[in-house]
Amino acid sequence: MLDHPQIVRTERLLTAVIPLTIPKKEIGRMMGPAMMEVMAAVGAQGVTPAGPMFAHHFRMDPAVWDFEVGVPVAKPISASGRVIPGELAARRVVRAVYQGTYEGLGPAWGELIDWIADNGLTPAEDFWETYLAGPENNPDPSGFRTELNRPLAE
Repeated sequence: MLDHPQIVRTERLLTAVIPLTIPKKEIGRMMGPAMMEVMAAVGAQGVTPAGPMFAHHFRMDPAVWDFEVGVPVAKPISASGRVIPGELAARRVVRAVYQGTYEGLGPAWGELIDWIADNGLTPAEDFWETYLAGPENNPDPSGFRTELNRPLAE
């Protein structure tokens, strides 16, 4: 279930991220460990997460995903292994929250993209998901909540 999309202006966020370029079929195997690695590096530096984990995708490609997983941080981090400092820039985005299993994210993104087109808006190439509530919060996947963010071309 996707709530009603809204156009919002995000604020710049400092982040700690791991860049990944992997075959789509590897996402299930690679994403979780990368997220744990980010959180371990942030914790080892005594830096406080400033929000939930996210995945920022740089382009749409059905076979290979070029993205980063990360977490907003309260202050800059130092590079540590694969974890590097980054940022999510302040942008105008179309945002909606999807509630349900991760398998439903594809159709939810499709619905959001259709809303953008139906409203005469032009999306930028990148997009990100923020994982508001997942398996760490609720064992029932129907209660997972993922914020979908699609920047608009400026």
